[in-house]
Amino acid sequence: MGENTRLTTEEKALKINLTPDIYGCFAEIGAGQEVAANFFKAGGSSGTIAYTQSAYDMKVSDSMYGETIRYVCEERLTTMLETEFLHLQDILPVKNREARFFAFCNTVESLNYHKTNQGQGWVGMRFQLGIDKKPNNVILHIKMHDNSHKAQQEALGILGVNLVYACYFQSASIDEFIDGIVQRLPRDRMEIDMLRISGPDFEEMDNRIIALNLVRRGITNATMFDLAKNVMQPSTALYKKNILLMRGRFRPVTKVHIDMIEKARKEFLKENRVKEENLEVVFELTLKDLTADGKISDKDFLDRAELLGSLGYTVMISNYLKHYKMLEYLSAIAKGNLVGVIMGVYNLHIIFDEKYYDNLPGGLLEAFGRGFGHNVKLYVYPAINVDTGDLYGLNNIKLPENLTGLLTYMQANDKIAAIPEYNERLLHILSDDVLSKIKSGGVSWEEDVPYEVVQAIKFFELFGYQKKVVLN
Repeated sequence: MGENTRLTTEEKALKINLTPDIYGCFAEIGAGQEVAANFFKAGGSSGTIAYTQSAYDMKVSDSMYGETIRYVCEERLTTMLETEFLHLQDILPVKNREARFFAFCNTVESLNYHKTNQGQGWVGMRFQLGIDKKPNNVILHIKMHDNSHKAQQEALGILGVNLVYACYFQSASIDEFIDGIVQRLPRDRMEIDMLRISGPDFEEMDNRIIALNLVRRGITNATMFDLAKNVMQPSTALYKKNILLMRGRFRPVTKVHIDMIEKARKEFLKENRVKEENLEVVFELTLKDLTADGKISDKDFLDRAELLGSLGYTVMISNYLKHYKMLEYLSAIAKGNLVGVIMGVYNLHIIFDEKYYDNLPGGLLEAFGRGFGHNVKLYVYPAINVDTGDLYGLNNIKLPENLTGLLTYMQANDKIAAIPEYNERLLHILSDDVLSKIKSGGVSWEEDVPYEVVQAIKFFELFGYQKKVVLN
């Protein structure tokens, strides 16, 4: 155990205060007043803190950072970081040549008096690792789970000190950096569901690996990123969106996956509330699907992320192995909008397997109640029957007799529907077979995957593909 993991919050604040070339400011909106207070309490803060301020009144906040209709959002945090860092440089030009500047900012909504809200907010740091160098940025989104306003403020104070300390003393290693940020903040107190690092000192950092680590280490259950590799906070990225979800391994993405998405998307757009402009298609990888030989390979994860990105899709990674938990999570984000789920017919057998819900007191019925609420609909894609070679779909699915009534209920109430259009010529394609062909050095796999994916696999030598060496 290293020195950094043994330090208390007060000791971290004191070490920062006693480091002569670390100098900065604190700007905190809403519930974040505790961060600067920790540095004052530690002693020696005059050598570190240029100023602190709290634009608690919205009119004051608007006068400082511009008018807005949303105060607790990433855009507000970004404006605060830019404004305060530039202000620090403008008012202290001489000091800028003697110290590494930082601006720590947050905009946070804590638990209200009636406890009717979720404590959450945005926290960020703009900082220089070298004197007179271009700054770096760390931005994160938090959810606070303590059941009192005071406890949430205390947790935020710990997080703030952890972040400043990690930026200056633990940023050489992403594992150590994450360890530092969450020190003394167990998941039942605080959840970080988005963390992004950027800047000249972190050009080699892949934020998708950070996202994977947040989920892998149980710091959050789900996070996501777009085709430009930008890590996003799910609730913000999916705000007021109708969500069409496809879960799978995508190892690799095949033509049948694309057909499933395109045909399900066509059906989803027939729903009254769903329009092109408010639809978000999400490919989701669960940790179980990322696991090979008991370990999660960063390279294998990035291979799949690159392929999905090359096709223009948003990627989510999660700890939600069971479907109902994922749907419960997305329904809370969608807030009344529709969540559509694309599913192969054989996966539907798992959904209707009572043993799958042994962990729930209410068993299968509880899971269906929690996961398939008013705004969730399943779209079922057919397959070739592995035993007979016949077409197998929702219309001729074989379920235990005691569950056929539940399926009938779901169909009658528009909770589940077959995807009527599909390319039967693609139904023979299986990702595992394609993967075996790639590894064996064959070429027939190229017929089973989209052109963009073929090019990416060859160029980046993904999934064990090896370029043939031509000898003269």
